[in-house]
Amino acid sequence: MNIAFVSSEVVPFAKTGGLADVCGALPKELDKKGLNVRVFMPKYYSIDEQEYNLTYVNFESDFRVRVAGYAQPINVFKGYLPNSLVEIYFIDAPQFFHRSSLYTNDWDENERFILFQKAVIETIQRLNWKPDVIHCNDWQTGLIPLLIKDNYNWDKLFEDTAFLYTIHNIGYQGVFGSDTIGKAEVKPELFHNGHLEHNGAFNFMKAGILYSDIISTVSETYASEILTPEYGAGMNQYLAERQDDLYGILNGIDYNIWNPETDKLLMHHYSSDDFTGKEINKRMLLKRMGLDYRPEVPVIGIVSRLAPQKGFDLISHVIDELMSYNAQWVILGSGEFKYEVMFNELINRYHGKVGVYIGFNNELSHLVEAGADIFLMPSHYEPCGLNQMYSLKYGTVPVVRKTGGLADTVFDWYERVHQGHHDGNGFSFEDYAGWGLVDAVKRAITEYHNKPVWHKIMKNGMQGNYSWSVSADKYIKLYEKARDKKELEF
Repeated sequence: MNIAFVSSEVVPFAKTGGLADVCGALPKELDKKGLNVRVFMPKYYSIDEQEYNLTYVNFESDFRVRVAGYAQPINVFKGYLPNSLVEIYFIDAPQFFHRSSLYTNDWDENERFILFQKAVIETIQRLNWKPDVIHCNDWQTGLIPLLIKDNYNWDKLFEDTAFLYTIHNIGYQGVFGSDTIGKAEVKPELFHNGHLEHNGAFNFMKAGILYSDIISTVSETYASEILTPEYGAGMNQYLAERQDDLYGILNGIDYNIWNPETDKLLMHHYSSDDFTGKEINKRMLLKRMGLDYRPEVPVIGIVSRLAPQKGFDLISHVIDELMSYNAQWVILGSGEFKYEVMFNELINRYHGKVGVYIGFNNELSHLVEAGADIFLMPSHYEPCGLNQMYSLKYGTVPVVRKTGGLADTVFDWYERVHQGHHDGNGFSFEDYAGWGLVDAVKRAITEYHNKPVWHKIMKNGMQGNYSWSVSADKYIKLYEKARDKKELEF
């Protein structure tokens, strides 16, 4: 099966969030399972041709793509996803993608990603490669199914191509003025009859939802949540129309990178059979953060973007109560200034209890996962989440709010015991309220001192399987569903 995998960001070439991690890992796993996958993304200014050994694709004719009535020159470079034979094609249009950041507030943001999507389609044409499924990801690729069905419907190359559209975060939709319909050069009536219009604006995500054969998102619980007004961000009404075609597949994690037995960024490895290395990592983490090592005091770790979505408004409301417990805190992240200030002030207010690193540090994030005892993720919403899965693998017991992918991966110890099971792997709370967060943290700290129970919770998490192999099998089934649905149209 030929899969064209299209994304605005892919690890290691460009990343702003979890989308890039997915799009750098899933294609490689699909390739291992025998699919012919080709990845397509923009060539941003930061992507160095020599560093990634990219080669220029020499098409026989001049390559220009029309956007807003102008034919824009395009170059295409080819490379490979690291440690694989998966081809990745870079759409090079310096006037559009050589900017200071991947996404901008510039006046031509809509034109940038119209051009990208058209260029992907026309690159596939020039390669004369027939995709069975085009897998589109988030708003930056939401027009591809429509464009092929409208602008490019003359080309028999795509007559049997099906479309899977994955929503990674429904909060970012690609919302632009009504003049975008002309820039994309699709039929004006598609805006005026409501297919592309939402609240008077042109909406890229709505196009992806309505024109794809199958829609997916990044966890089963999030698939249910986005059907509601609270979490659907206005798209819930359109998703309700496509509910029978909506699926949730949990993202996986790359155990070649995130594995306490082999982690290249750790000096001391460990497993569920021997926690000795974890305790050494705890000692090293505390030293790194300027805190004293206290073996009987739990370390609570946070690695996150500091924003309300991640629950930091909730934390701020109960911070003094949280600090009253006998625990040490390690915070790694950056984001809204008020939260950065809040954590930095805690260093002096609660001397010896709090260590803070404002910024991004990949090596330190691995050490936090390995050295902390408890990992806190009280998100307001979390489509999938990755850090809770890293934490489970590292025996760092997660405390989470029961939402999205957090609800699908973290199972409250107390709740499971009450149901007659002993397979809980963390602690969770449901209501988005300070008392729920405090209660969950308190329960975790209490059980930390009950070592037989605590080690059982740790092992339950470490023995779970959240690999990409499991997720890839589910995506293959969705590709087959998309093809079957396409065949029924004819």
